[in-house]
Amino acid sequence: MSLSVTRSRPRLSGLQLVEMNLGFLGLQFSFGLQQGNMGPIYSWLGAHEGELPILSLAGPVTGLIVQPLVGALSDRTGGRWGQRTPWLVAGALLCALALFWMPLASSLVMAASLLWLLDAGNNMTMEPYRAYVADRLTPDQRPAGFLVQSALTGLAQMLALATPVVLVGLGMSRDSVDAHGVPHTVRAVFWLGSVLSLATILFSLRRVPELPLARAERERIAAAPRGLGAALVEVGAAIRAMPAQMWRLALMNLFQWFALWGYWHYAVYAIARRLYGVAEPASPGFRQAVLTYGAMAAAANAIAFVSALAMIPLVRRLGPARLHAACLVAGGMAMLAVPQVAEPAWLALPALGIGLAWGSIMGNPLGILAAAIPPARTGVYMGIFNMMIVIPMLLFALTMARLDLGFAALGLGLYDRVLGGEPFRLLAVCGGCMMLAALASLRLRVDAMD
Repeated sequence: MSLSVTRSRPRLSGLQLVEMNLGFLGLQFSFGLQQGNMGPIYSWLGAHEGELPILSLAGPVTGLIVQPLVGALSDRTGGRWGQRTPWLVAGALLCALALFWMPLASSLVMAASLLWLLDAGNNMTMEPYRAYVADRLTPDQRPAGFLVQSALTGLAQMLALATPVVLVGLGMSRDSVDAHGVPHTVRAVFWLGSVLSLATILFSLRRVPELPLARAERERIAAAPRGLGAALVEVGAAIRAMPAQMWRLALMNLFQWFALWGYWHYAVYAIARRLYGVAEPASPGFRQAVLTYGAMAAAANAIAFVSALAMIPLVRRLGPARLHAACLVAGGMAMLAVPQVAEPAWLALPALGIGLAWGSIMGNPLGILAAAIPPARTGVYMGIFNMMIVIPMLLFALTMARLDLGFAALGLGLYDRVLGGEPFRLLAVCGGCMMLAALASLRLRVDAMD
């Protein structure tokens, strides 16, 4: 059966590109909350920092399982509510519920369980959203569409990371905590994220609804096998038929996401030791380090927001692969620089490099991917692409972290055993991996499928 489809895609205005991607603001606000707060929340609830990547396995594991399956299932969804819309709304509802309850967690088990629920919702939403954008746009508008998505990612995460700092500036006490040591500022920002995660997605789907399926698409969906088993078969078939371009993207993703996962987990601990001379999570100095990291990460995401928009004309001139490689080099240099900073104000310099890298990571690879895959398999290939993101995260967790389960230990624990429990050394490893990702990016090329 042919995988070609004939859906007519009208060109969208600049405003419509923003409106259709606004739901990503709510989705990525949630990811920003995880990036800035889950490590400290685990620490406040009693976790050792060497255990953090293992406790954060919810994202990689659910991404590995949920996104390819939801991608395959959404490719075969053709009811009255659309192809991607049911999955987007269901995932957003799950995210909203998990975000509401997360700051109320009273134990490590409860926090970890809620993180699994939150990441299941995030992953259920993420893949159909990317497929919805690819479905809706003409091939020549996709690079701009995904860079707008990247810009809104930067804006969302900036807001998520900056809101606690703003709340403290408005008079909320930094040291006002609940019975489990979780600051009230964290509770407030998670509840804001709960509202945004659902409201923004509903707004996008209302303003720029899915296009009606073409007759050929309806016939293809009607003839395709249904159910979870058929989705698993489809994922396997898609992996076997995967374009060579996706294998090159996989190599790049291996290095860049290994680096990002390590940076997100340990930058705050490097800042706490370097700038405030503390390692104890219950200390006021550590809470200040969390706020300082939040301000730095917010600045990086503001730069990602601006730079992603600035890349729209640049990507036409330089090409997405070369532009992405340059941004990854900037990110690698930033990760190497964080442990060298002696004053909080100087964190603006590594924030610049991290922001440039993040602005590119969330846009340019997706534009390359969308040009290389058959439209009828957009959903499943977007899900498989996410597997290339989460496998490096799993690799990082299982090599760097170690968690004693009582009856067995999970992970090699290289963070403690080889790196001496020093976040400075871990960030150096991450910086080197970003440089390798830049080299891998130079091997990419764009081959349009439609």
